[in-house]
Amino acid sequence: MSSAETSPAALLFEATGLSKTFGIVEVLKDININLRAGEVHAIIGENGAGKSTLMKIIAGNQPPTRGEMKIDGETVTFSGPVDAEHRGIVLVHQEILLAPDLTVAQNIYLGRELHKGVFIDDRAMNEGAAKAVRDLGSDIDPNTIVSRLSIAQRQLVQIARVLLVPHRIVIFDEPTASLTPHETDALLKVIRQIRAKGVGVLYISHRLPEVKEIADRVTVLRDGRLVASHNTSELQPADMARLMVGRDVAKLYPDRHAAQARETVLEVEHLNVPGYAQDASFQLRKGEILGFAGLVGAGRTELMEGMVGLRPSRGTVRHLGKPVNFRDVHASLKAGIVYLSEDRKGKGLLLTKDLIVNLTLASLGKFAGVLQIDRKRESAALDKAIRDFDIRTGAKDILAGQLSGGNQQKLLLAKMMLLDPSIVIIDEPTRGIDIGNKEQIYKFIANLAEEGRSIIVVSSEMPELIGICDRILVMRSGRIVGEVTGDHMNENEIVVLATGVTKEEAA
Repeated sequence: MSSAETSPAALLFEATGLSKTFGIVEVLKDININLRAGEVHAIIGENGAGKSTLMKIIAGNQPPTRGEMKIDGETVTFSGPVDAEHRGIVLVHQEILLAPDLTVAQNIYLGRELHKGVFIDDRAMNEGAAKAVRDLGSDIDPNTIVSRLSIAQRQLVQIARVLLVPHRIVIFDEPTASLTPHETDALLKVIRQIRAKGVGVLYISHRLPEVKEIADRVTVLRDGRLVASHNTSELQPADMARLMVGRDVAKLYPDRHAAQARETVLEVEHLNVPGYAQDASFQLRKGEILGFAGLVGAGRTELMEGMVGLRPSRGTVRHLGKPVNFRDVHASLKAGIVYLSEDRKGKGLLLTKDLIVNLTLASLGKFAGVLQIDRKRESAALDKAIRDFDIRTGAKDILAGQLSGGNQQKLLLAKMMLLDPSIVIIDEPTRGIDIGNKEQIYKFIANLAEEGRSIIVVSSEMPELIGICDRILVMRSGRIVGEVTGDHMNENEIVVLATGVTKEEAA
């Protein structure tokens, strides 16, 4: 293992022997890491490798079980995140930590409101918030209630809020997982700007080309241990992936047999989801993987939610040739159509409940005994889900929130497959998931199609759609504006449709 050496005199931050134990499980083991002023240091690894735990320790959210941290050569301990902020360390969380009923401006200035005399200066806060999000490449109205924003927009607001705090060290935990390429480019530009001011940046991302572009150094964690640290110039994304998973990941997408002409299982005609999608018409065939592409805000998620009864909608939906009207999600579940939300933490799983509760909640009828739930059958179902979906957990009785993001997604997939659906709609199947787990989830999706189930995949990652789908429909401003198949399934064709520019302009 080669190591990127750092002069102690140049260090802004240093951690030695950091370890963290939860009960009998040691999730971090003797981590040594440092950060220079004016450097972007990327921390990469599979889901569950310990990256987020390490960042939470550095930001004061959790105390280490053992180990030492230094700032400017002086040993420090933090009583909490506010204490760390006072030393100039701020963390952009992977989870959205905003007040949903407050405006964008109110969230950005929450706890540090601007005043004009004895009154809160709403005008100044709105102006400051508008500039903060504009610097991140967005034009979000500062008066918008946060609950009305997309997940990507909420993430930008959270980043803007954090960057308003005086900082010497900024920790970004998966900041671009839900952002569009344009928003990602704007954020990377901001990171370069703060790096130029001498700020140190610790950066977690599963998007390895992005790591290659922005980071000066890369440190790799695997199973809670530090396995490599290199200057980024020494590595290509493929090298990073191999270090992360301990093996070559040469083939990310599974082989697919050429799609055969099969029966239509779902027909959607002129479906409208008020305020989000208009006049949407498409068909889904048996055993097909149909992709939905488009920019954030194009209406893809809302169209799916309207179709399965999660939002009010108008139009015609035929399932197996018969008209259906799913007034709520229970009706679509009964028809064999399941929807896996893009927000697995907020809408897909109960993070404060154990794995069995999450797995069987949607299909409790299958586990009902004479007077109570058959716990042995539930336990057997969990054992099978852990085996079939490779859910990696140290113990069966942990909470869903204690699983890594990739394993949460596998649990959500296992939960919905207990319903034995014929149509599976998966929204952002690999958001915030490492390359090893992505490979597995793509195989799961391909296997479902091979079994004769029909799949709709909504994704903001064009390579993902191109790699696993038979056809891709593209949405723009709430409408389906085109379809790409065969050799036309490439990023240029999709971008042209998603943005509305002509091929000549795109060239």
